[in-house]
Amino acid sequence: MVACANPATGASFCLDVGMARTRLYRGGRLEAEDFPLDDISEHLKDPGTVIWLDLTDPDRADYDRVQEEFGLHRLAIEDASSPRERPKLSHYAKHVFFNAYAIDFDAAAGDLDVHEVSAFATERALITAHAADFDIDAVVERWDATAELAGHGVAYLAHGLLDVVVDGQFDAVQELDEALEALEDRLFDESPQAIRQVQQRSFRLRKSLGRMRKVVLPMRELVNGLTRAREHLVDDVMLPYYHDLYDHVLRVTEFTESLRDFTATILESNLAVQGNRQNSIMKKVTSWAAIIAVPTAVTGYYGQNLPFPGYEKHYGFLTSAVLIVLLSVGLYVTFKRKDWL
Repeated sequence: MVACANPATGASFCLDVGMARTRLYRGGRLEAEDFPLDDISEHLKDPGTVIWLDLTDPDRADYDRVQEEFGLHRLAIEDASSPRERPKLSHYAKHVFFNAYAIDFDAAAGDLDVHEVSAFATERALITAHAADFDIDAVVERWDATAELAGHGVAYLAHGLLDVVVDGQFDAVQELDEALEALEDRLFDESPQAIRQVQQRSFRLRKSLGRMRKVVLPMRELVNGLTRAREHLVDDVMLPYYHDLYDHVLRVTEFTESLRDFTATILESNLAVQGNRQNSIMKKVTSWAAIIAVPTAVTGYYGQNLPFPGYEKHYGFLTSAVLIVLLSVGLYVTFKRKDWL
């Protein structure tokens, strides 16, 4: 089903209702939800209302219609419709645009899943756009849990959205840290299968950390920019909440940077362990070669065509056998004490 309207601007506002969600706040209270999209223009005529419009998997035509309805800047529309745009905050004449990424970490596979979400914040409306893999229900639940702040309009809505994103990033960083610690515990496992798994998983976790840094580090500028925006979206009451959000962003950033050093340490330790393991193997090979050389030397000596003690005598054979055993055992004990075997 497609809803269309003819706003006062004369623009035709049509969207796929099944892919859109709406909310209406008036006077700090939630008054309507999932109302027809053709009612948005009428609601915006009331200066006491705040609108939330959510678009799931919007196409270019949807962006064009939203641009006409809310007067969004063309460059902001291009950023929102472009896949894999970096996290950013952009200021325009009538609104701000920001782009962020929610992340999930798959501990079993060691892979990172990123979910892009874009938002346009006007004076009385927040328009969010994202793919179907982004959990917008978690954002709605966060808004409902902090309904006492709904009177602060768009700042309240934007804070709930970013708070969910940052909390998810912190959870992912913690899970990645636990995965790295578990990997560190396996460094000294000498089974061939464990050695291969450690090598493969270490590089996979390093790749996931690199992707995480790309979406986490720019969040500092995004949140800090919102609190200092010339549009004054954040009032004095919401300002402490944004400062707390910024503190969480710093924690995630610092945690991510520490994991970068941790990952480098694990890779260096893995190389050092492999070097030590190779040295140990070389010592063992050298030790066994020395042990094998003893009977070779004794039998070679007794194999000379010259008279020697026990020549052509039975006790001569016994003497050579005893020498082989005693010298070989002596070398084995010596190498074992030196931890060469």
